[in-house]
Amino acid sequence: MSVAALIVAAGRGSRAGEGVPKQYRPLAGRTVLARTLDLFLGHPRIDHAIVVIHPDDRALYQASLAKLPPDKMFHLLPYAEGGETRQDSVRKGLEALVSGPPEIVLVHDAARPFIDAGFIDRAIEAGRRSKAAVPGIAVTDTIKLIGSDRNVVSTPDRASLRAVQTPQAFHFQVLLDAHRKAAMAGLHAFTDDGALAEWAGLPVHVFDGDARNIKLTHAADFGEAERRLQKSFPQEPSMTYLTRLGTGFDVHAFAEGDHVWLGGIRVPHDRGVLAHSDGDVILHALTDAILGALADGDIGTHFPPSDPQWRGASSDRFLAHAVSLVRQRGGIVDHLDATLLCEKPRLSPHREAMRLRIAEIAGLRLDQVSLKATTTEKLGFTGRSEGIAAQAAATIRLPEIAA
Repeated sequence: MSVAALIVAAGRGSRAGEGVPKQYRPLAGRTVLARTLDLFLGHPRIDHAIVVIHPDDRALYQASLAKLPPDKMFHLLPYAEGGETRQDSVRKGLEALVSGPPEIVLVHDAARPFIDAGFIDRAIEAGRRSKAAVPGIAVTDTIKLIGSDRNVVSTPDRASLRAVQTPQAFHFQVLLDAHRKAAMAGLHAFTDDGALAEWAGLPVHVFDGDARNIKLTHAADFGEAERRLQKSFPQEPSMTYLTRLGTGFDVHAFAEGDHVWLGGIRVPHDRGVLAHSDGDVILHALTDAILGALADGDIGTHFPPSDPQWRGASSDRFLAHAVSLVRQRGGIVDHLDATLLCEKPRLSPHREAMRLRIAEIAGLRLDQVSLKATTTEKLGFTGRSEGIAAQAAATIRLPEIAA
């Protein structure tokens, strides 16, 4: 039976943080998409592959193809442009295959680069036996179903639960008909082709997945993926990174008010701060630390206080921008560390909330964010409670070619 692989690469990957979409981020010297495509194009049972991309990503897509072996390009069809939702993108990819339809189509997420040949074989065999088949792995955590009030409604038996992965295998015409039917019905929000097949009334078989077949979703996943590749394929040339350390410092005088913003959290206080933006000294210091590691100016360079658009602006935008600059250069933020200097307010009641917020803004794990506080023993302007300050350090890695 003829087999085509449809690689979905039209998403924006917002949970992975700002910068280029995650499928085009470097992973040990090649983009995530290039690694995923290489596996399918090199499989002897895959006749053709097609990639569905966002219209804005044509240049990124072509750059990714440059990293593929020329002998594999024969099996790659011209790309298809995606739609507003994942479901729309898959349908457009299927429509692009109509002129030379395969008997089986494997639909796979570009952000799963750890698929292997054995998994692809299992998917093809499952697709031969069933009109619709999806890989699933056993759920090890207890799952709770909650209501709108966040109270537990029920606890499903986890023995019958599976976490679904890709590639998902379908008889081509069956899946195309289901997609057309859903589009005609005005339904566009299916995030999983197996779920769409269920809606269309098809029995969906679940075959064995693989816990190693992870999807790169958050920014922190990329550092772990790098380590995994270097451990699993030590013979493969890896990206050479340079570690850089940047520092930052920020200070604001106290003024009339009833709160201060610290670490992205609104903290009640008997004073406010005098600032052009929201005056979050922790986020400002962290932003400058990252920009310093990049050797790319300071916060005032990127967000001039003379520009009225930044008046009262939330400082999470500044930190997110600095992190995005690292990722646009193919870099990785490894660690953020900040120290608050003031007599009041006290940091300890809000420390964990601030760490969580900083990790969320920067797309990091919680253990990659450190936050401390100290007084200055009543010395200086902070000791006299005239203002508040923070100092910070950021450790990043940049590809040597981009340094």
